[in-house]
Amino acid sequence: MEPFEPVRKVASVLESFRRPWWVAGGWAIDLLVERETRAHEDVEVAILRGDQGTLRDHLRGWRLERVARGSPTRIPWADGEWIGPPDHEVHARSPDGTFELEILLNEGEGPTWRFRRDPRITRPLALAGMRTADGVPFLAPEIVLLYKAKEPRERDLHDFRVARGALDEDRRAWLRDALAAVHPGHPWIREL
Repeated sequence: MEPFEPVRKVASVLESFRRPWWVAGGWAIDLLVERETRAHEDVEVAILRGDQGTLRDHLRGWRLERVARGSPTRIPWADGEWIGPPDHEVHARSPDGTFELEILLNEGEGPTWRFRRDPRITRPLALAGMRTADGVPFLAPEIVLLYKAKEPRERDLHDFRVARGALDEDRRAWLRDALAAVHPGHPWIREL
């Protein structure tokens, strides 16, 4: 398999989606450092909650399912159904069944991205994502790490170690402040 092949496939699927979207999760960290540092189960994509209808139109013909918070079960995402908070997870399977996307709905208000788990934590939308040299958008690493900090698994710790050295001072400071507000005393604060 070519490096970043699953990410390239996502980019080709979403190339004509004219709303903000970003590769999220561990793949975003690997895109930051420009190398695959670990195996990945899937490709997560973040979009703004307000763009879910546009995404649905873009993926017409795909099998769409949503996950209700607190339930491990996927249920069909009914046509015209609005997914409101706290639900935020959608799965889309290509018409031929060979490819699946996990879509995470992010909060946004005008030019501002908001942390789903604590709306006090914000970032200008212009800083919520970055791009690879060939134009693939990915969620800013400090945002990815803030999500991963809640109950870090081994892969989350790995992603933190990989990303930490690649964060500039602004991104480090934002993550320190966000962690201090959401997870006071989190061990990553000292390491930033």
